[in-house]
Amino acid sequence: MSTNPVIWEPGTTRIRASAMYRFMHQQGFDNYAELHRWSIDNSPAFWSALCEFCGIRFDRPAKTILARPDNIMDAGWFEGAQLNFAAHLLRHTGSEAAIVFCGEDGTRREISRDDLRKLVARIAVSLRSSGVEKGDRVTGFLPNCPEAIIAMLATTSIGAIWSSCSPDFGINGVVDRFGQIEPKVLFATNAYFYNGKICDSRATVAAVAKAIPSLVRTVIVPFIDQAPVDTGIDSTVLWQDFLAEDASLEITSVDFNHPLYVMYSSGTTGVPKCIVHGHGGTLLQQSKEHVLHTGVTEGDKLFYFTTCGWMMWNWLVCGLGTGATLILFDGAPFFREGRILWEIAEREGISIFGTSAKYISALENTSVRPKDDFLLPELRAVLSTGSPLAPASFDFVYEAIGSDLQLASISGGTDILSCFALGNPMLPVRRGELQCKGLGMATEIYDENGRSVTGEHGELVCTKPFPSTPVGFWNDPDGVRYRAAYFERFPGVWAHGDFAELTEDGGMVIHGRSDSVLNPGGVRIGTAEIYRQVEKLDEVVESIAIGQNWDDDVRVVLFVLLKDGIDLNDELVDRIRKTIRENTTPRHVPAKVISVPEIPRTRSGKIVELAVRSVVHGEAVKNTEALANPEALQYFRGLPELET
Repeated sequence: MSTNPVIWEPGTTRIRASAMYRFMHQQGFDNYAELHRWSIDNSPAFWSALCEFCGIRFDRPAKTILARPDNIMDAGWFEGAQLNFAAHLLRHTGSEAAIVFCGEDGTRREISRDDLRKLVARIAVSLRSSGVEKGDRVTGFLPNCPEAIIAMLATTSIGAIWSSCSPDFGINGVVDRFGQIEPKVLFATNAYFYNGKICDSRATVAAVAKAIPSLVRTVIVPFIDQAPVDTGIDSTVLWQDFLAEDASLEITSVDFNHPLYVMYSSGTTGVPKCIVHGHGGTLLQQSKEHVLHTGVTEGDKLFYFTTCGWMMWNWLVCGLGTGATLILFDGAPFFREGRILWEIAEREGISIFGTSAKYISALENTSVRPKDDFLLPELRAVLSTGSPLAPASFDFVYEAIGSDLQLASISGGTDILSCFALGNPMLPVRRGELQCKGLGMATEIYDENGRSVTGEHGELVCTKPFPSTPVGFWNDPDGVRYRAAYFERFPGVWAHGDFAELTEDGGMVIHGRSDSVLNPGGVRIGTAEIYRQVEKLDEVVESIAIGQNWDDDVRVVLFVLLKDGIDLNDELVDRIRKTIRENTTPRHVPAKVISVPEIPRTRSGKIVELAVRSVVHGEAVKNTEALANPEALQYFRGLPELET
């Protein structure tokens, strides 16, 4: 019997209306646990059934659904099959909205399904005329705008490979990423809006274009005026001038594993790894997650607060394949006193609202209570990812956003472009837990000896093949770096790098990244366990914990960002330590508690324990371009409190 209370559960009508329920009964099962076991014990049958249920059509059927099933890294999925990711996303036609863009400045643009197809066709023709062929790379340095989706679909429709990052990246950050894959075409913006300001990116675009010699064309998507970017290169054109005359959409059929995207690791410990994902694996995994685990249906209004530099953008756009309308937002999420996203949710009738754990935590510290301030009758699900969602944040969602919502904390990553654990419209929600393991994912928790455990902390692993494993890393022909990244910890088993726990109920708790696990006295501690306790205190905005080498051991050091006007005195330090001790163990209690004015984080909002630990130990942080606020690292350098 679980000691963790259920805080929401779906009614019978809602359960039976879900795609998950229909799929489960089509396969002859009465509960999710049985369905999940079948999905991993009978992978070929499961993934074939999923394709049929989600309407995924192949231009050429597979000769073998799963070859070499005993080797995750070398397993062959749908060998002989051909399809195209863009074709599936563009399969819905008509005048209904495919995309609605909402800008921070009040701009609203709507693109119908038919117009989206036409625009994709016109850009695809122009890419071909620019010399882009199957296997070539096309990149986007763009806000979360319709043009980014159009350019991606045009690129992938001809079998070329898409890669993107957001326009707040600096020159080195962009070149470190795009320079490795040698793109032929760069789509870039001349400006973007953030927090009421116009941020001019023309100088960055010019420098990037000059630094990447493989480029044959730079296409400027103008957000201010029609002012071109002076790259000093004759092949720079404006988006409107790049659009070909009306053209029919011609889609190139590609092999199941043909590269679709190049994604990037965070890059805080060196040049980012270029992770290649394929058409088929991405489509199957994300379709499963949208249709079954999230319950996205045709006509839904699907929103995720993201940028083009975070994998959730790639996850979001796959929603087009369900017939949902994508609601895009670009700008600061707390613009207009934190109300802007909920104004959009009310106006557009958003049914699924996706965001980060950091956003929900920050919303708790505002006066905005969406349930009281806005009419949200269509909203039925809230998704959260990026970092573990604290139990208190679960409470806040139900108290301040809506009492009858499926709150799905989801966890996966750029490495698989999908999730290992996520939501389920049929299951209850418990405080601080992800609802279930994903279908088709043989997810387990291993202790240090490689033994599968439940109710204990350990490494999140996957023990059987799944179709969204990377095609490989760019410029890693022998797979040496790929193998080292995921398969060295437990040979033959995918080790994801999360420190987690499976519950008796079938849910999961994420305790942080395993590479940032603290190890005082040889006891492994997840940083998220500390954050959940510290951030209960009203005085604390957020915190970051590291292990400092000390006296031939490791001691826990906790840095806290306090609310304005609050000083870190002995009484507050004592309360912080007491709260941690009473709710965790004495091992979790920090030896040092230090106040800092800012917490460094990546551009997708994740705090960076490893970078802070490196600074504290006098080591170099190799790639600060990966950080949204690299200047924050200076606060951790040479602190006198760390010398005693």
